[in-house]
Amino acid sequence: MNKAELIDHIAKQADISKAAATRALEAVIGGVKGTLKKGNSVSLVGFGTFSVTKRAARSGRNPRTGATIKIKAAKVPKFRPGKALKDAIK
Repeated sequence: MNKAELIDHIAKQADISKAAATRALEAVIGGVKGTLKKGNSVSLVGFGTFSVTKRAARSGRNPRTGATIKIKAAKVPKFRPGKALKDAIK
């Protein structure tokens, strides 16, 4: 499912226009991004938790040349599914 299909699904399930569904989805995504940017986590009970983890600096290889390169430390987003989501997939 892509973003357009998700918007269609939201509009149909909530009985709202596609424009309203688009604004709602963008608001949710914006809220999650903003919270993660501040270093906090977002927990949606039954769905899962979005958080930020730190990835340490490490060395890697350039696949084209085989030369060793240094990869900087980074903050990366992480999603941990909740129990209800896991159970729904089984």
